[in-house]
Amino acid sequence: MTANLTKQTDFDAIIIGGGACGLMCAVQAGFLGKRTLILEKNDKVGAKILISGGGRCNYTNLYASAQQFISGNEHFCKSTLSQWTVEDTIGFFETYGITGKEKTLGQLFPVTDNARDIVKVFTSLCNDLGQEIWCNAPVENIERSDDKFAVTIENNGRRETLLSGKVVIASGGLPIPKMGASDFGLRTARKFGLKITETAPALVPLTITGKDQPWYELLSGNSIFCRVWNDRISFEENILFTHWGLSGPAILQISTYWRPGEFINIDLLPNQNIADLIANEREANGKKMLLAYLAGLFTRKFAEALGDRLPADKNLASLSKADIENLSQLIHHFKVKPAGDKGYDKAEVMRGGVSTDELSSKTLEVKKVPGLYFGGECVDVTGWLGGYNFQWAWASGFVIAQSI
Repeated sequence: MTANLTKQTDFDAIIIGGGACGLMCAVQAGFLGKRTLILEKNDKVGAKILISGGGRCNYTNLYASAQQFISGNEHFCKSTLSQWTVEDTIGFFETYGITGKEKTLGQLFPVTDNARDIVKVFTSLCNDLGQEIWCNAPVENIERSDDKFAVTIENNGRRETLLSGKVVIASGGLPIPKMGASDFGLRTARKFGLKITETAPALVPLTITGKDQPWYELLSGNSIFCRVWNDRISFEENILFTHWGLSGPAILQISTYWRPGEFINIDLLPNQNIADLIANEREANGKKMLLAYLAGLFTRKFAEALGDRLPADKNLASLSKADIENLSQLIHHFKVKPAGDKGYDKAEVMRGGVSTDELSSKTLEVKKVPGLYFGGECVDVTGWLGGYNFQWAWASGFVIAQSI
């Protein structure tokens, strides 16, 4: 039986989405003596927290700043990130028993390597602070009703409409639909007449098709430390060759800055010069075959694959100036034109979202719809791989809580 009930709630705000932003918002509001209700469509909160970092949760980055975020307005995130800093994140979790350990490049994980510990901090605090969480409660509609919002949900098979003066949209973005991701935040923004910055998968593997695909298939499983760059940015981390293209941290990073039809450049031997290395080696061992030498720099399989494009059967002493130039070009300026990406199923986050032009940078409240807030991934603020997006989620949840 479906009932259509409308009831006034005694909550200061309704938070839609029980992810990183929504949970932090509820807890911080609780610290200020405010009561909130989290509405979560899944059967438990923190679904993406639980799977992040292979279940270990890279919950912030020691070096997070506005420079590691891409947005239509590069300055927009500065206010939020300054109100809730990396030190605040570290201190918050340490207060509740989570000690961090740095992995690489500032990535901070719990020493327990267990994402459940992160989620437990929030669920325990919500319980202690009287913040309610309703799971299996998908929101069907939001309407503006006088000075309040009418939020219609399905709750245990019944349709129910709740009234609240303030609503926080922390429902995430489009990546990983099997985890419950949806376009709810974007649909809600459009409903209220807000601009949307074009969305696309980000931090996502890139695909190679056509005549080059067999070459990548042959190298599947090879991981190499490289510098990857385009006209916008450069990253030095590992890339991973796969049967369908390229993945690994460096590729995920550059994918946020890549657009269809563009090339990316790869330096397979960053911080070294292959011509100088060959010159030094040929003096000591000019009879060594080029293939054998490359196998010492890379894996045998990768050296053989490169050998298809080089005079691999020559010894080092026999290499001509043209050979060295071709080798240098291949090693230091390896060009790739991806066919596309692996889509939202494999993307870590979404690029684009609710336009920052629509929001107050200090409170994340919609300028033309008082009482409505957007935070976390559904906003056009996208961070690098390595804990940056969690830092944005925690910070935006904190900032919103100060305003509601």
